[in-house]
Amino acid sequence: QVQLVESGGGLVQAGGSLRLSCAASGSISTIRTMDWYRQAPGKQREFVAAITSGGDTNYADSVKGRFTISRDNAKNTVWLQMNSLKPEDTAVYYCNADVTYSSGAFYYSDAYWGQGTQVTVSS
Repeated sequence: QVQLVESGGGLVQAGGSLRLSCAASGSISTIRTMDWYRQAPGKQREFVAAITSGGDTNYADSVKGRFTISRDNAKNTVWLQMNSLKPEDTAVYYCNADVTYSSGAFYYSDAYWGQGTQVTVSS
């Protein structure tokens, strides 16, 4: 009933920039928090950045000052602007959203994940 679709990944040289986007669709009532996570080969998925519906943000220490998260509540879309990229930023990046959606006369809340988008930073 709810889908998250990411885009914007790719191959970039160290020091370059990429902008990821994630659009949520379906019978969405509200989205509280939208997050970005990443998973490098052989490592656990880790938190990157989060933004509330009110615009409050939080970042992992490893990306502070380089990455910026933003969102458009009307479009149910979140972006991750990534600057000064490093080889250690190479990972599959996943969008996560805390969604309240309607089904008939009822409302439900659940967390949804996108399919992931690959970011590769070459040295």
